[in-house]
Amino acid sequence: MARYSSPRLQGIRALLAPAADNWFARGYLAVVAASLGFFLYAVYLSPDPGFAGIWPLMTTAPLSMLVSLPLMAVSPAGDSSLAWLSPLLFSAGTALSGMFNAVLLGLLARRLTTREPHPAA
Repeated sequence: MARYSSPRLQGIRALLAPAADNWFARGYLAVVAASLGFFLYAVYLSPDPGFAGIWPLMTTAPLSMLVSLPLMAVSPAGDSSLAWLSPLLFSAGTALSGMFNAVLLGLLARRLTTREPHPAA
């Protein structure tokens, strides 16, 4: 049974493949997921979250500084009914930054481990 997928979906898969095809990028994604899990636990379940947001920012820096912080700036701070949205926007921006960094790490790992055959002299 052949699986049919759109060319657009195949393009997205090809873009994100370096983030999952080596152990270095997968390990990085696990660290990002753990830091985001800790952040969400601290924000929603802990009585005092403190500086829990620093861990996702540091694990996905420098791109997270450019993505997550502006997303939080446009979140509705004055409306108390949407106060839950700000941590989710921060998490989404951090997750996107982590995925981008994982793709770059995967490409770097692929580049460093690929050996070109050298002709024998």
